[in-house]
Amino acid sequence: MFTGIIETLGKVIKLEKNSGNLHIHIRSSLSQQLKVDQSIAHNGVCLTVVTVNNDSYVVTAIKETLDKTNLSHLKVGDTVNLERAMKLGERLDGHIVQGHVDEVGVCIKKTEEDGSHVFTFKFNSASPNITIEKGSITVNGVSLTVINSKEKEFSVAIIPYTFEHTNFKEMQIGDVVNLEFDVVGKYVLKLVGAYS
Repeated sequence: MFTGIIETLGKVIKLEKNSGNLHIHIRSSLSQQLKVDQSIAHNGVCLTVVTVNNDSYVVTAIKETLDKTNLSHLKVGDTVNLERAMKLGERLDGHIVQGHVDEVGVCIKKTEEDGSHVFTFKFNSASPNITIEKGSITVNGVSLTVINSKEKEFSVAIIPYTFEHTNFKEMQIGDVVNLEFDVVGKYVLKLVGAYS
């Protein structure tokens, strides 16, 4: 489990394809604190550390993960948002994040408004996922509050600190992002569907 509060950024230093899998080499200030078998979220995708070096580590994304997330779009030099799994008994500063991406979305607009940055995203019109005004959403692993919720589209306002300390500062219109919808909302949607 995660909280959607990004600890640091990592830099992709090498990508190795192996059959349908992708070994992702990441350089990060967290590297020396990691151990093999540890879970860490990369742009909101929970992956297992398979190798640790001095200032870098390796995780593997399988075909299923690559098909459903933006990790298949990674290039050497890209920056990824990193968060280690939460510790039991710690404060939950964001919201409950599983690290299981529901689908990808696309950034369709970005503006700067009164000291914050507003990003608008569109997602699959055929998917059952929904957002609600002031509800929680995870975009590339970042816990955010939905504003301007529309059918298959929503916006988020990013405070300057989050903008500077995540890969939002590099995001462009047309970029593909990982979306994890609020887990409570998903259960409610499933229950409503079962009773209708």
